[in-house]
Amino acid sequence: MYKACIFDLDGTLTNTLDSLVYSTNETLKEMKLPQISEEQCRLFVGNGARVQMEKALGSSGSENLDRIEEAMQIYGRIFDANCTYHVVPYEGITEMLESMKNRGLKLAVLSNKPHKQAVHVVETIFGKETFQWIQGQIDTVPRKPDPTAVLQIAEKLGATPEETLYIGDSEVDVATGKNAQMHTVGVTWGFRGKEVLEDAGAELIVDSPEEIMNMIED
Repeated sequence: MYKACIFDLDGTLTNTLDSLVYSTNETLKEMKLPQISEEQCRLFVGNGARVQMEKALGSSGSENLDRIEEAMQIYGRIFDANCTYHVVPYEGITEMLESMKNRGLKLAVLSNKPHKQAVHVVETIFGKETFQWIQGQIDTVPRKPDPTAVLQIAEKLGATPEETLYIGDSEVDVATGKNAQMHTVGVTWGFRGKEVLEDAGAELIVDSPEEIMNMIED
């Protein structure tokens, strides 16, 4: 029986693509570099802001990444001001979270998004009482797919890995859940899609939040 659910954020709970595309392209614009497409940005996100900007710079002609520190400084400023730009929860997510809380499940978010912005997005979209723990990328903790953070969060929620469900939309999330030896669900409505999740070896793939609740109830 599950005691806790830990969620990825971008592409899982919330559609944040507009905020990521906007902030990335405003950064490139300020650096006088060519902008990237929405589809490129979709593929670049998931491994943290630095990897995202490294890929964006590479696609914009700055392959040697000699301007990465400049890019990170600019992106940090722009994204901090725009991290909730056009951000909305995916259909059925709010109802699923409410149902989970009514069943007594402890809820948490673990994102590779910078910690300050991860907390701001979650609390702005879902309020301050929905999740028992919210964590973004922190310098002192390895980022996903390293299992350190997700295991620490499960412990804070009073659950063993076997009692914890990890839910995400990318190959990074599949690897995170596997590395933590948690039951892992891949969602198809996010940034990667079913084929990527299958290739990553997802244990279970769902097309709607209702399927997650049905699984928990069963």
